[in-house]
Formats: sequence, C-alpha cells, structure tokens
Amino acid sequence: MGTILAIESSCDDTSVAVVRDRTVLGNVVASQIKLHETYGGVVPELASRQHLEMVNPCIDKALEESGLGWDGIDAIASTVTPGLVGSLMVGVMAGKTLAMVHNKPFLGVHHLEGHVFASYLAQPHLKPPFLCLLVSGGHTSLIHVKGCGNYENIGSTRDDAAGEAFDKVARLLNLGYPGGPIIDKLAKEGNPQAFKLPEGRVSLPNNQGFHPYDSSFSGLKTAVLRLVTKLKEEMGEENLPIADLCASFQITVAKALTKRAVRACLDLGLDTIAVGGGVAANSGLRDCLQSACQEHGLTVYFPPLKYCTDNAAMIGCAAAEHFNNQGRSPLNIEVSSRMSIERVGELYLQS
Repeated sequence: MGTILAIESSCDDTSVAVVRDRTVLGNVVASQIKLHETYGGVVPELASRQHLEMVNPCIDKALEESGLGWDGIDAIASTVTPGLVGSLMVGVMAGKTLAMVHNKPFLGVHHLEGHVFASYLAQPHLKPPFLCLLVSGGHTSLIHVKGCGNYENIGSTRDDAAGEAFDKVARLLNLGYPGGPIIDKLAKEGNPQAFKLPEGRVSLPNNQGFHPYDSSFSGLKTAVLRLVTKLKEEMGEENLPIADLCASFQITVAKALTKRAVRACLDLGLDTIAVGGGVAANSGLRDCLQSACQEHGLTVYFPPLKYCTDNAAMIGCAAAEHFNNQGRSPLNIEVSSRMSIERVGELYLQS
C-alpha cells in the first residue's frame, strides 16, 4: 500500500492530503470563495496567485496532520488535467519539485478520476464495475467505471454543467456565489411544485427521440430567467417567491440527473451508482436519487460532504491505486485544460 502526498489545485481551492491506500491521514483545504465571490465566479489569475501563496503552508500542515516525515511518503501526486492551466501549473510544479528533492516517484492525476475515487474514501470495499454520476461546476457526466484507469463516458451535458446552472440561477436571483449551497438552503423553505420548469432534453438526429443519457441545462436557465422577468412585472422584485423558485429549479435538476443515472445503470446491467463532484452535496439530488435507487433495487453512494468539492484526498486515493498498480508519470508531463477521462492511461508509464 503506497502512501501518497497529493496536491490539488485545478481551480479555486488549494488542497494537500496524505493518503495511504483508501485511508486519509491528513487533508487540508484552503478555500478561495471569499476571494472570488465579489466577481461572481472564479478569476483565473487571482486563483493562480492564491495557489502560489498557499501551497507550501498546506503541504506543511498536511504532513503535520499525518504525523509522517518525508521518509514515510512513497510518492508525490498532483492534478494535471483538466482545469485552469495557471492553477494546475502551481500544483504540478510543486509536486515535481518535491518528487525530485526527496527522490520520490511522481504521479499526474486526472481530476475527474479523483471525483470517481472520492466514493472509495467512505466505501473502501467498493469495487468496479459501477456507474459514476459526476456533477460539478464544470462537469456533468455519466461514467461507466470498469476498473482503475478504465472508463467509458456514456453521457454528458451539451451546454451548462449542473453546478454552472446553479451558479447562473443564483446570480439571476441575486443570491451570491457559489450558487449551489445557497439555492439548496433556500429550496428547503420553498415548494418544489410551485413552478413547472422544463427538464431540458437533447434531441437525437432524424426525429429519433431524445438522447437517454445526455443532459442540457441552458434551456432550464432561460426558462427561469423568463419566469423571474414575468413575476417581477406581476408582483415586483421585492415580492419574488425566492424559496419557491429555488425549490422548483432544484427539483427539476435533481429529477433530470436521477432519471438519466438510473436508466444508464439499469441499461448497463449495473447495480451501483457512485456520485461525485460538488453537486453531490446537494440535498435535493441526494433525496431524489436515493428514493429512485431504492425503488429500482439499486445501491447509491455519496461521498462525505467534505470530499464532494475539490480536495486532495480524492486525488491521493486515485494516485495510490495507480501507484499500487506500478503506474508512474514522467517528470516532463504537462498540464492540460482538457482531457477526456477515457485517456487516463496516457498519464502513466508502466514500470
């Protein structure tokens, strides 16, 4: 079992963890929410600078939490793709430097594979094959997990990711950033049946119906905009039923994701759905998916809330699996803003 020091810096959180196999020995996350909330979203240049400032303190604190010295670390891992290039470079350069200074192997980890492995942190006996519903601010995917490094993306969003839709609707309602937690909180006070909103379906060519697994949220976002405009004209901005709007929007997203995930799981002959990404923390999605899985005899796993958003523990867990399978990355590996999870194998040299 390899003990990995992992660095995650793909977007706006600086995180360092020490992971042994599927056990977290230390995990530190330095959030940048306060830095970016003024702008209503992540400013890449500011994110990169903040990573540069926080990465060394996070490394020191994660090691302290683990109770280990460098002699107890078997390898160094960093997220290399996908993400903001400037942010990724900070974590990768820090990881490569540590690998060279301490004479350790280096592993470049795919960020989405990290989200797949987040479920292993709470369910260490989870084994492929299973379906992963990955829902975050930048990604909405249905991934057939066949084994470590062996993935098939069978469904994705054609436009906005689910988390992105939450942020945009929150901005429309002047609720602040990030939108997901705020909408989730307000939705608990509202009526999810107050407004009927479109699910958002993706048409197949030649009038062959709709894609069974792909999602679309741009139409839903536009529908909320039109509804809010209409309600403002009828009752005034100060009287908007914000809680009802949040609840109606959230249940529409939750039902759309649940329907696609359950159908994909059944079609593939699988019995387990593991959910990853920031939207996995959403209570509406959790309730909807748990209810549907119970109805169809399926098992669903959600990561603990602290492992839903970006964190280095999930990166370390994925790296440990590859390390135990003799996976190593070359020190000249480059960061990339985009890479399909199906190409994970390209990140490693088998030794």
